[in-house]
Amino acid sequence: MRYSVLDLAPVPEGSDAGRAIANTVDLARRAEDLGYARYWLAEHHNMPGIASAATAVLIGHVADATRTIRVGAGGIMLPNHAPLAIAEQFGTLATIHPDRIDLGLGRAPGGDMAVARALRRGMDQDRFPDDVVELMTYFGDPDPRAAVRAHPGEGTHVPIWILGSSLYGAQLAAHLGLPYAFASHFAPDALDQAVAVYRERFQPSARLDRPRFMLAANVFAADTDAEGVRLRTSMQQAFARLRTGQPGKLPAPVDDIEAAIGADMTRAVNHALRVSAVGSKGSVRAQLRTMIERYAPDELILTGQIHDHDARVKSFALAAEVLADLDRSKAA
Repeated sequence: MRYSVLDLAPVPEGSDAGRAIANTVDLARRAEDLGYARYWLAEHHNMPGIASAATAVLIGHVADATRTIRVGAGGIMLPNHAPLAIAEQFGTLATIHPDRIDLGLGRAPGGDMAVARALRRGMDQDRFPDDVVELMTYFGDPDPRAAVRAHPGEGTHVPIWILGSSLYGAQLAAHLGLPYAFASHFAPDALDQAVAVYRERFQPSARLDRPRFMLAANVFAADTDAEGVRLRTSMQQAFARLRTGQPGKLPAPVDDIEAAIGADMTRAVNHALRVSAVGSKGSVRAQLRTMIERYAPDELILTGQIHDHDARVKSFALAAEVLADLDRSKAA
């Protein structure tokens, strides 16, 4: 089982986007050395705490700074873009970095209606399946008869993943014979049903002969359980602020999350973030093992909004040790 990193290039309180991007590059280099298979970045707009809005640009920057790790989007929100533009962007990336670029596609807007208007794009999500097929065509073998071709892009066969948090994405990925990643790190309610639907309905394609499922999970690993719980409070606060329409930079951790956001909001946030591994190395090992045994993912992608960069690096390092150990135990 492969394990990977999902990064939103978080901008902590007291810092700025430049420092956040430098931290992303540092974490990507560390992740490569730690054995992570992919380093994905996500498209979000109008959020001061996230520096990955120009996702393709940041992917190129990270790919330039690394050597072997796959780098990609987790994901590009396709309703915001013309498929040809994405084909040219990722075709260019794949031409510069052969066999290292991935493209995960989401159906959500990555922002609100004001963002959609600012991007000069509509919110017609019903076009999503057609746009995915059009995009795949641009990456396919050169067709001299085609009226529109992606240069660069055609012939690169950039791997495409469907991302989702509902049954819609699972059904589409199964129908098109594409790999599927579920956003269980923040919207896990439909996880069990979506995984079952995807695996049961999967139709082999030229791109993939069997289902390939990626499970997303938060990780907050530290020397002690108490420190892991404290690290998680930054993401809990950020999630609470987003839910109340007050997005901002990533807050510093607190000792008492209920005092910071209230008991009701804490319960709601914890429900949304329940696919998480939190605490010491031993605790994280037990929690990740339970996830893997329950869902049998082909790949696990880890994320974690942690305020202090060194603590974030350490969390991913501890998680890599745990996953490598679990892999060895399974092989034995």
